[in-house]
Amino acid sequence: MNFKSFYIVYYKHRVKKSHFLLRLYIFLILPISYIINKILYPSIIDLDKFSLKNSDLYKKDLNYLFQHFNSDKGEKLINQYRKPLNNVDNPIDGHCYHEHYEKFFSLKKNENIDLLEIGAFKGNAAASFFFYFKNAKITSCDLLPDLFLYKSKRIKNFQIDNSSEIEIEKKIIKPKLKFDIIIEDAGHYLKDQIITLFMLFECLKTNGIFVIEELDFPDTRKDMNIFDEKPTLREILLAIKNKKDFESKYVSVQQKKYFLENLGEINIFKGAHNEIAFITKK
Repeated sequence: MNFKSFYIVYYKHRVKKSHFLLRLYIFLILPISYIINKILYPSIIDLDKFSLKNSDLYKKDLNYLFQHFNSDKGEKLINQYRKPLNNVDNPIDGHCYHEHYEKFFSLKKNENIDLLEIGAFKGNAAASFFFYFKNAKITSCDLLPDLFLYKSKRIKNFQIDNSSEIEIEKKIIKPKLKFDIIIEDAGHYLKDQIITLFMLFECLKTNGIFVIEELDFPDTRKDMNIFDEKPTLREILLAIKNKKDFESKYVSVQQKKYFLENLGEINIFKGAHNEIAFITKK
């Protein structure tokens, strides 16, 4: 965890909301706080070695794995947004997406799949998928990849800003990467959700699955859709399901045509708090 990532995750939002004196205080204590929390930050776990002593995890379902590795996709988790110094063991409610993931992923469980996770954060979900898909190659990317806590010969981790068409093009599309599963769990902003789906749908293999978590954030949270733009991705997907047309400045004519011609099904579910979409490709 480098200093910049530490500031972005734990202090940037506080600085934005604080008055001058509080802001000054934050900047004064920041270096000391970083050093202490850097020392307490968990060490990176080699999953290849870890799996040798924990082979029973290959037999567990996704809810067990999500909770074991502290992913918010399951029923419970320890708040992963607390600084290491302030960490407590009291569990909080997760998104409860596990049953929907299980439904769509179980048929691919033993296959040699390629999985892309956008918005990896500390790698909690990636570690879960490592054991669930024992033959999978996992590509995890995030705006702050230095926070990632796991490594393996089956896992690649790199930096990406999925609000940038240029970065998506350069780091995923241009290298001609192809995936059986793509999971978008990054910033959840209106533009990010739309461009990630419509740009990367072509990178999805035949019969692939594209997942968007917190689909309804741009519809329900002002900070995820500051200018109240329409349509949101949720509105686009509902329009398609209802066989209606849509227009978005973030979707080109070619992207729209390809998506509609290769779309299998759109399924939207409600988790404990928010919505998740599973989009299959023909």
